[in-house]
Amino acid sequence: MIEVDSANKLNLLSSRAGFNLALRHFKRVLAFSSEIDEGENLADLLNEALDESEIQENQIRPIISSLLIQKFNYQFKSHNLIESVNFSEKLIETLKQWTAIELVLLYYNPSSEISVINPKNQANLENGLRLVKDELLVAYAGSAGEEVPEATLKAAAEDFLKLLYGEDIPVRDDYKSSSAPVSAPEPEPVSKPKAPAPKSAPGKRRVTTKYGVQVTNEVFHNGNVEAWKKIIDSYTTSHPGTEILVWYEDEKINDINALFKWGKVKHGCPIMFSVAGEDIRDVSKLKKYLFEGASPRFEAFLRGAVGSTLDLF
Repeated sequence: MIEVDSANKLNLLSSRAGFNLALRHFKRVLAFSSEIDEGENLADLLNEALDESEIQENQIRPIISSLLIQKFNYQFKSHNLIESVNFSEKLIETLKQWTAIELVLLYYNPSSEISVINPKNQANLENGLRLVKDELLVAYAGSAGEEVPEATLKAAAEDFLKLLYGEDIPVRDDYKSSSAPVSAPEPEPVSKPKAPAPKSAPGKRRVTTKYGVQVTNEVFHNGNVEAWKKIIDSYTTSHPGTEILVWYEDEKINDINALFKWGKVKHGCPIMFSVAGEDIRDVSKLKKYLFEGASPRFEAFLRGAVGSTLDLF
């Protein structure tokens, strides 16, 4: 009788499916490694790959461990947030001066989903990214080009958290590159045939990061609520298998009508949303419509017969 070692870590490779799964993962890791060497931020690379369904969420932590920790010697600081915080213009502008430091954040949100974030990315501000109290945030700091001492990287990870809470932290000289980056000349545009967009593998449900929609109406009243319901219905109807998740003040909203009943959502307040599903598309278009639905122009979405679905997407 042949004994099977259930603890054998290579069992995954014994089947064709397992071998191909591992091979695809290794190829992506090698590609990411080359792009990091060229100055790319791993958070941006991972989010792009997730959007294109080239990787799945369960690959994020192994990729971060193998690349940031093992290969590129990033230093990190784990932290449970002591208060909810938003990204600010001041924070992003300060971090952009850290030209010698590359930063990647791993955030575990209240829905138990993992978000990977480039804190220097202006989109964090535009999307109203909010990090919620008590949730786990891991800040990774690495060298952006020239090698930076480990002690400096550890200090950068800790200083980032201080900046996140609004402290004034002067930009240290060792956080700045000794040589100004030189812009590469733009290549001549070459016309290439577009490859068809990759289709998401079935059964791979994921959740996008949270996007912020600022209320520009005087209050978010019943008309705005009805407009949002029509917009969301249009999106989920045209994108089968998707779900729109809504949050307000860190609370998940299961019934959008509650936003009107509470009477708390006034001009300038952000309402957050995420999209969950397998084949997630048209998020920017959805955000644009939700913004209009939270504005004085909400009536444009109330047209049509009762129970009818708008053709927005």
